[in-house]
Amino acid sequence: MKTDIVIVGSGAAGLFCALHLPKEKQIVIVTKDVAKRSDSYLAQGGICVLKDEEDYPSFYEDTMRAGHYENNPQSVDVMINSSRAVIDELVSIGVRFERDGEGFAYTKEGAHSKPRILFHEDRTGKEITSHLLERARERENITIIEKFTMVDIIVDGDACRGIIGHDGEGKYSSIVADYTVFATGGIGGLFEHSTNYRHLTGDALAIALKHQIALQNIDYIQIHPTTLYGNREREFLISESVRGEGAILLNGKGERFVDELLPRDVVAQAIYREMEKEGSKHVWLSMKPIPEQVIKTHFPHILRHCLEEGYDVTKEPIPVVPSQHYFMGGIKVDEHSKTSMERLYAVGETACNGVHGRNRLASNSLLESLVFAKRAAKHVAENYQAGNPVHAPDIDAKTYENYQEKYKTAVLAAIEKERNSHE
Repeated sequence: MKTDIVIVGSGAAGLFCALHLPKEKQIVIVTKDVAKRSDSYLAQGGICVLKDEEDYPSFYEDTMRAGHYENNPQSVDVMINSSRAVIDELVSIGVRFERDGEGFAYTKEGAHSKPRILFHEDRTGKEITSHLLERARERENITIIEKFTMVDIIVDGDACRGIIGHDGEGKYSSIVADYTVFATGGIGGLFEHSTNYRHLTGDALAIALKHQIALQNIDYIQIHPTTLYGNREREFLISESVRGEGAILLNGKGERFVDELLPRDVVAQAIYREMEKEGSKHVWLSMKPIPEQVIKTHFPHILRHCLEEGYDVTKEPIPVVPSQHYFMGGIKVDEHSKTSMERLYAVGETACNGVHGRNRLASNSLLESLVFAKRAAKHVAENYQAGNPVHAPDIDAKTYENYQEKYKTAVLAAIEKERNSHE
């Protein structure tokens, strides 16, 4: 198959990028599972926005402080100043953020000094991504191919000219393109406990390692402090907004042991210490300080899910444990989401532009993904040049035998090496 641009991933970043590319260009989006099974759909809390010019200093400082001041200042500035335009665009395609009269209702999460987070119930990611997917399906120039797993890229000199992969039946094929965008999401499938879908296994990172594409801070992995304790394929996340609205963390004696609004990594470390001290497998989260009506209107999905698991959050605390949640490192990109390989871009969680530093500020993920996906699309459009003719390569399936295990091993080894270099 030949196309103009191929995007690997159907989450918010991949879709937003596709929607901002020229309509006269043919775009193919491939996704490893069905289009709706991306982590973007799972985001509960919300999306940050610059409320007004007076909010800039504190928004900037909150982001930098949460990231331990290892953030890229330029990237943080770009994200914040681009936020209002992104929100306006989302509203224009039908995204329904909570309202307080005529204006938006803002909520606050851990490490934010002010309420600046827009939300839709406790399923903001689904609200945003479902509208983006609907718009992408309406575009005649966008083709979405589900159940297609990328295993490699096509390299022509020092440029990426498409991808190699296989369908759900294991049949291999290639997609030749002038430009390629990685939007493959996180790395939760590499870990025993994660809030991510299991099929997100860092494939783009493994391919980057194989082709010496620059990576950055790949040991910067965020642990979410509060996921519902239990045995399940994917840990159910209890949004940080819950603590932002007043929920408190308790140990086995019913004692509060940490300021719940500290940055995620600090709260997670406090929970681990308390679990170690008590010899327990979890701590408790009490939502009793939150008015019952707020729980029912702001957190209906969490309320319903916990009821299904046997817990009524309006009356009793729930057991929670930290789990792998977000990847701050990734494929190194510049302010236009361009990688170190020509004609290859990376956006969303698989990319690292330095916005998050060592630790992501709550609800900056959706915003960062959309801002820099749009910038990638703009850069491709403004600098578009048709590539030299490239023939689809012959594919020997034996070359990719056991590739998934090999890729997982390579990525985990690279993460461990990076971690050791930082110690």
